[in-house]
Amino acid sequence: MGLIDHLKWRYATKKFDAARKVSSEDLEKIKTAIQLSASSYGLQLYKVLIIEDNKLREQLKLASYGQSQITEASHVVIFCNYTTVTEKHIDTYFTIKSEVEQTDISVFQRYSDFIKADILNRSDLERNKWSSNQTYIALGNLLNICAELKIDACPMEGFEAKKYNNILNLKEQGLNASVIAAIGYRSKEDKSQYHKKVRKPFEELFL
Repeated sequence: MGLIDHLKWRYATKKFDAARKVSSEDLEKIKTAIQLSASSYGLQLYKVLIIEDNKLREQLKLASYGQSQITEASHVVIFCNYTTVTEKHIDTYFTIKSEVEQTDISVFQRYSDFIKADILNRSDLERNKWSSNQTYIALGNLLNICAELKIDACPMEGFEAKKYNNILNLKEQGLNASVIAAIGYRSKEDKSQYHKKVRKPFEELFL
């Protein structure tokens, strides 16, 4: 099967089989796909939490309008963007870049200054929105790798970010819960799997 077939197979799973768990081997593959996600300037200004603890997920369910995916899925993946982007974030990226490429960090000074000027001159609101947008690119990679591994997933925006931030102590870390995904295996009782995929036809979607 190729990517198109995998994408035709997947759907936003509404009811998971709580007895089935994603293996540690597959979790590592999912983490690698997220790590390899594209991001603006390559900065990856977010953290990713993978939650399995049942008690914690019960709390998160209350902050997710009671949606059963939070507790029935194998894991909940939470993409958290940095609410304040600083020079330190950019410096950290170039430190890693110099180590990976085995190049003196001074070589990247002009590029580093350019990025800082671009990002740090934006308002806090603009930077927060920009870093939040980056998490959706990583979410797309998660959905793709899960489909390839035949792991079901449900991307979710239906949650109260402020409550997530409080439960997970994210604000203290300069983070905000941006978007989440429940991953696991579909229940036979999930009627959504039998529905035909509804998408705009090409002539409506493309100019």
